Amino acid sequence: MSQEMVYLLASAGTIGLFHTLLGPDHYLPFIAMARARRWSTVKTALVTLACGIGHVAGSVVLGLIGIGAGLALHVLELTESIRGEYAAWLLTAFGLVYCVWGIRRAIRNKPHTHHHAHAEVEHTHHHTHNVDHAHPHDEHKRNITPWILFTIFVFGPCEPLIPILMYPAAAESLWSVFMVASVYALATISTMLATVMLGTLGMNFLPASRMQRYSHALAGAVIFLCGVAIHVGL
Repeated sequence: MSQEMVYLLASAGTIGLFHTLLGPDHYLPFIAMARARRWSTVKTALVTLACGIGHVAGSVVLGLIGIGAGLALHVLELTESIRGEYAAWLLTAFGLVYCVWGIRRAIRNKPHTHHHAHAEVEHTHHHTHNVDHAHPHDEHKRNITPWILFTIFVFGPCEPLIPILMYPAAAESLWSVFMVASVYALATISTMLATVMLGTLGMNFLPASRMQRYSHALAGAVIFLCGVAIHVGL
């Protein structure tokens, strides 16, 4: 293995790590949705894993096509830029719609008091409507959210992968391209998983009673802000 290849592999791992950590859109949407939807640890990990694979695979496939077809690097960079714009708009739109839906749900679920009189006995009790219940006929609705996130992450490009790693590796061999892409994918996906798992674990220590009513609205707001952050280049 050449010295240049060693540097490329080390760079792939490092870039994958910091690219993920510095992009809150790689983990905050999963933490927020896991909290709002009350996903289990296993489901949260599986959704994150699937989205991470889709996120990296999109750029890897595009890079391999570009290298195989001999396309100029600027063509692939333009394609990645367009994909990134679509992904940012999808994330922003999804977050906004989900936030509005969450606000509407919170308003409908506002706690209120019922007064009852039975003969000479009066009593009151607190009551809410539209609380979260697990019904088998609602499962298909809950399954939509992971698929939406997966679609968004497939559109989302890994900006540094093609120009900084895959094209230089192609000068060595096709096997070098696969090695670099694999190290980058491993670093990116494992960092996503670790960050999401730590984030969801930390969220479990927060008081849930008062904020649970607004959890869907807050999750939508977090996702919306992640999309906005991509647009403004944060």
